[in-house]
Amino acid sequence: QLQPVESGGGLVQPGGSLRLSCAASGFTLDAYATAWFRQAPGKEREFVAAINWNGGTTVADSVKGRFTISRDNAKNTVYLQMNSLKPEDTAVYYCAADLYYYRNIVAAADFGSWGQGTQVTVSS
Repeated sequence: QLQPVESGGGLVQPGGSLRLSCAASGFTLDAYATAWFRQAPGKEREFVAAINWNGGTTVADSVKGRFTISRDNAKNTVYLQMNSLKPEDTAVYYCAADLYYYRNIVAAADFGSWGQGTQVTVSS
């Protein structure tokens, strides 16, 4: 069964960094689009970044220049490197994977497999 598992969340001060990991079981990530979304309390789920099967990336304007998405095929893991964190980055971050091969997608509705989420809190 396709199931991403997130890790790496936590509490960090403004201006700090965190790296989130999304590990896959049951499938190899390099054949599927994978993305990070986030949801803050009282707000709708928001797209953060995506990496497609061919390595192409898309990053939301709100985090561009601060967040980077990457993939390590040998470890079958996708990462979200978050730098210069701000209090407004506080949210539960979810990893999502496509259920179909070789698509370039970014819309939440197109991702069929979701992790449980990891909490990121940016606060002094």
